[in-house]
Amino acid sequence: MNTRGLLDQLLKSGQDLLQNKTGARTGNHSDNNAPAAGGLGGLGGLLGGAGGGLGGLLSGAGGGALAAGAMGLLMGNKTARKVGGKALTYGGLAALGVLAYKAYGNWQANQGSAPQSEPQTIDRLPAPQVEEHSQAILRALVAAAKADGHVDERERQLIEGEFTKLTNDQELQHWLQAELNKPLDPAEVARAANTPEMAAEMYIASVMLVDEEHFMERAYLDELARQLRLDPALKAELEAQVRQASHNG
Repeated sequence: MNTRGLLDQLLKSGQDLLQNKTGARTGNHSDNNAPAAGGLGGLGGLLGGAGGGLGGLLSGAGGGALAAGAMGLLMGNKTARKVGGKALTYGGLAALGVLAYKAYGNWQANQGSAPQSEPQTIDRLPAPQVEEHSQAILRALVAAAKADGHVDERERQLIEGEFTKLTNDQELQHWLQAELNKPLDPAEVARAANTPEMAAEMYIASVMLVDEEHFMERAYLDELARQLRLDPALKAELEAQVRQASHNG
């Protein structure tokens, strides 16, 4: 399955949605071959060199408008609320990895006692491991979309339809369909995290998509963090990185 390509498109599509939301409409998204780095604040400069070219993957491949449709459906009515901008300031997997790396580094520095090792986040991994991380992050993203209860049978069918347009990989389509149809279970989602860095990335993706002021969604995030066995200080650092990036956006 090429989960990496699909996930990268979904995350990058947020740039188009954010531009529309702020009134910077362009007539043809698929013709926009340059990543909208200016809208990424401090992250914009990091994308070019991060992740060995991951930052540029599919940046203008014409899938932007389709991916934006899928991301919009996953977000539900959140696009109309202030949380909309928060999830849409990222430039793909490389940027998500940069956030996780910074959060992990800050947390390690504050620990003081443990030996320091370089966090192996998604922006610094070989391709097979990037694919494994991508699948875990996409699972977390789909689950987070369900946390407020807006994904009913009709929504599921719409989202499946958008995913079908985005990828002709039938194995990936069936996997996504299964994820959408699963009951929401933070423990089951957390089992996909095989490394602490994967846990951090999954949590960042979840924070990006939920409205933290919504009771059900905040409760879901807290339980997910517990099931991911995130240290409370690391959890706080991950949330701080998302807030900081959203303010820069």
